[in-house]
Amino acid sequence: MSSKIVAIVGRPNVGKSTFFNRMAGQRISIVNNTPGVTRDRIYADTEWCGHGFTLIDTGGITPRGDDIMLKHIRKQAELAVDTADVIIFMVDGKAGVSPDDYEIANYLRKSAKPIVLVVNKIDGSDNSLIYDFYSLDLGEPLPVSSEHGLGTGDALDAVVAHLGARSELEKKADVTSIAVLGKPNAGKSSLVNKLLGYERVIVSDIAGTTRDAVDTQFSYDGKKYILIDTAGIRKKSKVDDDVEYYGVVRALTALKRADVAIIVMDATENVSEQDVKICGLVHNEGKPSVIAMNKWDLIDKTQDTTKKFNTRLATQLKFMDYLKASYISALTGKRAIGILEYADAALENASRRIATGVLNDIIGDAVSVNEPPNKNGVKLKIFYVVQPSANPPTFLFFVNDPEIMHFSYKRYLENAIRKAVDFSGTPIRLIFRKNADEN
Repeated sequence: MSSKIVAIVGRPNVGKSTFFNRMAGQRISIVNNTPGVTRDRIYADTEWCGHGFTLIDTGGITPRGDDIMLKHIRKQAELAVDTADVIIFMVDGKAGVSPDDYEIANYLRKSAKPIVLVVNKIDGSDNSLIYDFYSLDLGEPLPVSSEHGLGTGDALDAVVAHLGARSELEKKADVTSIAVLGKPNAGKSSLVNKLLGYERVIVSDIAGTTRDAVDTQFSYDGKKYILIDTAGIRKKSKVDDDVEYYGVVRALTALKRADVAIIVMDATENVSEQDVKICGLVHNEGKPSVIAMNKWDLIDKTQDTTKKFNTRLATQLKFMDYLKASYISALTGKRAIGILEYADAALENASRRIATGVLNDIIGDAVSVNEPPNKNGVKLKIFYVVQPSANPPTFLFFVNDPEIMHFSYKRYLENAIRKAVDFSGTPIRLIFRKNADEN
């Protein structure tokens, strides 16, 4: 999925959330006739004509009004505009052009971002209602009906026309992009600075100093890297500052465009719920990763301290049992540069492919040792396996009936693959499909 961001903005109750839900393919935003229902930006990955992007829904912009909640919603929408690569400005075709529309249009024009003007609630073939919106001086108004899906394709065509190609840095195949993620104050910026050898980003012991993703290209040991330092990801209940929420969106999009992730944890603290959540985000994105257990210099160590930490990580991150951890000190630099070797190894494993013959031998041996499950007297039959893709390594099993597969046997097969081939540091995907010849 691309890291491009498309924000939907406009006055309250013009149909932004309805449009968002239709584009996202599911009902995510609350849809209600009461203005201001969508109070925070909500985002979802979507795709149109091969172009992937992250769509952000926003609360309605009300230029005037001193209500505290209105100010909060307005600030959230403004931050979404700052974050976005393309802006969908949605207006209400039935209500016509309002003074607030003019003010919002003037504000959006100052952003210098590409703007797609969408006139919602145009349900019939009569598009005469859109003509007044030319006065906003934002180009051609595009008629849509978010509720019925009319005209949304033309609107998305206009959006993707503005997305453009990836940046030159992202295009380079010989450059490894590394997203540095973690809770605030875990030491992400300190690690980035140590790897770069100079003060590239602000370092402070005040949580939340790094507000945005910062890309820096550098070389080490003949290899080229892009380090993406991100704002710390906090619990949603603690995201009470608009700029912090903006940082969360940037951190997530940074992860999407990265080749590999470094998850920074504080060794002086227990693995927290938020640490687990961050690891889950990386896992769900299918990204290879390495855990950098930072502040190792502050730990009183015995002979088996590292072993105990590894055991604790394996227990608390069971869904990520492929993890690789490195124990470092970003402050002193001890083992910090070695994290790049861990990241390289994880990415190499994620890019690995297994020949079909070898793969089927691995699965055949596993099946001979532990027979597949059965359901209602019908045993699961695995006919053959292929690996259609890597990053993450994905294995497609052709079987007689995918419904018979049990999660425990799926895990057994995954472990069999991992035992035969080094996929440490990366998730792998197992997909089961009914064999076409089995009817």
